[in-house]
Amino acid sequence: MAKIGERATLTVLREKSFGLYLDGGELGEVLLPHREVPADNVIGGTLDVFLYNDSEDRPVATLTAPKAMPGQFARLKCVAVTGVGAFLDWGLPKDLLVPFREQKTRMEVGKNYLVHVDLDEVSGRIVASTRITRHLDLTPHSFKPGDPVELVIFAKTDLGYKAIVNNTHSGLLFSEGVFQLLQPGERTQGYIATIREDGKIDLTLHAPGRSRVSGLEQRILAELDARGGFWALGDHSSAAEIHDELGVSKRTFKQAVGALLKKRLLQIEDRGIRLLK
Repeated sequence: MAKIGERATLTVLREKSFGLYLDGGELGEVLLPHREVPADNVIGGTLDVFLYNDSEDRPVATLTAPKAMPGQFARLKCVAVTGVGAFLDWGLPKDLLVPFREQKTRMEVGKNYLVHVDLDEVSGRIVASTRITRHLDLTPHSFKPGDPVELVIFAKTDLGYKAIVNNTHSGLLFSEGVFQLLQPGERTQGYIATIREDGKIDLTLHAPGRSRVSGLEQRILAELDARGGFWALGDHSSAAEIHDELGVSKRTFKQAVGALLKKRLLQIEDRGIRLLK
């Protein structure tokens, strides 16, 4: 069944000078504007389209994929503010409305905002909201420590960064484990660090487990060899310096060095580590 805010494969019914009419089922006939009509269209054939409403709330089809589908989060640019709200560029001819009631702070033209795209059940229109936490799932989750997840940063706090986890729940990246500036709307790979007793999620940007440490051991050995056997990196080094050099936390670095010590492949000196031949 064809629905507003979703992709659908629709049959071409007929062609007019201003476009193709597609069979939208319960939506009725849906127009694909002339500017998007493919050269090889065939009456009776099918087209994969995205459905939304035009400026007069009529169903319209497009071959273009929007920058975000309903139910997703995205960082979009404000291109206009009118008496009904702000409008964002989401990649389609009709800009995406953010009603004033859905703006946590008043939006300004030219600025980018993290929003949740949704289908308003009352009006049937696709709209966006900057009230992010309202659209996060509060039901119990099934995440486990070590799970790889997709993160979208949405807020900075005194403790670190709040992030949307797999487009559903909220988690926290602690500042001491982040060695780069993260912006609202930025997407990054992360991992579940711990699940607290109250179900809240702590996150990390670094892959957990023995495989991570094992791979780091080989990188340290290769770097030592390239540096002539000595590297001025060790327990005296700051967490930021270690991350700049290896992209890992100081704790992970110490785990890898400890493993190489047990294997008698290196030794620790006052100002660094030395490769043992």
